[in-house]
Amino acid sequence: MNPREDMTFPFEEYERRVGELRRRMADRLLDAVVITDPENLMYLTDYQTTGYSFFQALVVPLDGEPFMITRAMEESNVHARTWVETTRPYPDTGDAIQGLVQAMREFGLHTKEVGYERNSYYFPAYHQDYIHASFTEGRLLDCFGIVEEGRVCKSAVEIEVMRKAAQATEAGMRAGLEACVAGVTENDIAAEISSAMFRAGGEFPAVMPYVTSGPRSMIGHATWEGRTVQPGEHVFLEVGGCFRRYHTAMMRTAVLDDLSDSMLEAQERMKLALSEVEAAIRPGLTVSDADNIVRSIISENRVGARLVTRSGYSIGIAFPPSWDEGYIVSLNQGNPAILREGMTFHILPWMWGVDGDKTVGISDTVHVTADGCESFFTLDKDFTVKPEHAASSVPHEGATPIRPEVA
Repeated sequence: MNPREDMTFPFEEYERRVGELRRRMADRLLDAVVITDPENLMYLTDYQTTGYSFFQALVVPLDGEPFMITRAMEESNVHARTWVETTRPYPDTGDAIQGLVQAMREFGLHTKEVGYERNSYYFPAYHQDYIHASFTEGRLLDCFGIVEEGRVCKSAVEIEVMRKAAQATEAGMRAGLEACVAGVTENDIAAEISSAMFRAGGEFPAVMPYVTSGPRSMIGHATWEGRTVQPGEHVFLEVGGCFRRYHTAMMRTAVLDDLSDSMLEAQERMKLALSEVEAAIRPGLTVSDADNIVRSIISENRVGARLVTRSGYSIGIAFPPSWDEGYIVSLNQGNPAILREGMTFHILPWMWGVDGDKTVGISDTVHVTADGCESFFTLDKDFTVKPEHAASSVPHEGATPIRPEVA
């Protein structure tokens, strides 16, 4: 391991992560592991590239030096970013899995018990079939989750990096809320969010902002498609800021009118849910109990809305297509897992179907402390209300729409 000083975290942080991984390997009687998930590669080595659709793997033996298999073009990322000193690149005309098998033979692992991430997005079935057919002298065992056991609780230095991601999230959301006026397009709002995030030091997120207005807010995971925001409508925003692949996320809602009784109730229900669950979160609380707090408060509404999803999920390192770590742990009913210090969650008591035709959201990203939890954000949770953009206040037909000032 090359003890370099220009990685995201101090070298000692990576030594700790690899050391803890090896202890888990020993507990599972594994001689080596083949790690292919991009987030896990980043966590263990600081390696990242946008070219992760090509096969890449970190092989960590229980004893001995780890090595990486990458596409030849991506090998430069190993040397420019990581502590890894040994690589075995393959050309575009080469065979990645054959290269992996040959490298394991070269380093004496071909007769060993080797774990691999069977559920990794980037270790597809045909690659797995190939390696099972080729790795005939040793034994391959599913070790999916072995790295995630370390990722789920963030260290102090990880929390600090997530604070930088939160700065980008807040900057983007503030710009998006400011841009929400009658006459602009959803694309205009998305452009303001993205510009502000990147100017605040954010990097490309795993998911670009969600921006939907009026009835389009009822479409799950839709985002901007050029629609013009109409007077009196609402705009639903969800923004995930990113720094060094760590993310924080936030939902907020803008209303281009005075708040109706139903929208006011929705706002207060979501704020109450966040307040109550964040007051309850501490090490030892079960995931199911946290979910029940949020779900019961949101369910007790008189505006026809529902919480149609989990009420939160782990968040941290991410590459496209998703910023969440929900497959590691989510706030779901019936889940007996307990919260631990250092866990980080995007908590989302959002409401689908207010008055039958509106989706609204207020959410928060928090980290679990020794005796409670703390938000990464300072932005006000209330809906951003702009009555001057109500249907009765817009200019006459043919007038120039009001647009936000751009600094």
